[in-house]
Amino acid sequence: MIEILSPVELERAQDAGALVGRILQTVRDRCRVGTNLLEIDRWTKELIDDAGAVSCYVDYAPSFGSGPFGHYICTSVNDAVLHGLPRDYALADGDLLTLDLAVSLHRIVADSAVSFVVGQDAHPEDLAMIDATERALAAGIAAARPGAKVGDLSHAIGAVLTDAGYSVNTQFGGHGVGSTMHQDPHIANAGRPGRGYTLRPGLLLAIEPWVMADTDELVTDADGWTLRSATGARTAHSEHTVAITDDGARILTLRP
Repeated sequence: MIEILSPVELERAQDAGALVGRILQTVRDRCRVGTNLLEIDRWTKELIDDAGAVSCYVDYAPSFGSGPFGHYICTSVNDAVLHGLPRDYALADGDLLTLDLAVSLHRIVADSAVSFVVGQDAHPEDLAMIDATERALAAGIAAARPGAKVGDLSHAIGAVLTDAGYSVNTQFGGHGVGSTMHQDPHIANAGRPGRGYTLRPGLLLAIEPWVMADTDELVTDADGWTLRSATGARTAHSEHTVAITDDGARILTLRP
């Protein structure tokens, strides 16, 4: 399903995006060495509830997961890159943490992710990998305009990632959002320009480059949800929800 939002729905989408951005920034600011992933999940639930919003994750049970997710935010640490199930783990100095959040407000979904290093012991390789995903995200957003093809976005993202020396997994990537969290079109993080669905004003897209340091192969954790690099290598993931407008892409999930 691909939804094209009305002007009224786009106004609600801006509210949803702003909320996701605020929650992610609040949670990121609270993370310290010793913070437990389950504590992060509790903070997120409180912030969602206080806003009168609805979690897109807690009851989510897609084919690629193991039953309902049961938590409010994805917390992927080090070699975990996607769908990190919160668990009883205290963050250590130098951990590379990705927070990924999707929330529905006024029946419109926004989705965003941010990677960062906890504490002071940041490895240059980790910072470079985070930077590559953020630059790839910016390139994908710059390519997202009316009349562009999905393949144009994929090509722009993939060019940045491969130029930075990373191999790209295209199994999971960006996607449409709207009244539900995952919609068409799928936005692979590498592809050929001029291919795929033509973007139109009113379309919401979650664009999300992610990489693993030395592989493009994923393995599923024993929890049935968390996806990790097959080699145990570190990972990074950046994501924003954007609205396609007559003037290009408007980022809805900016963090204050």
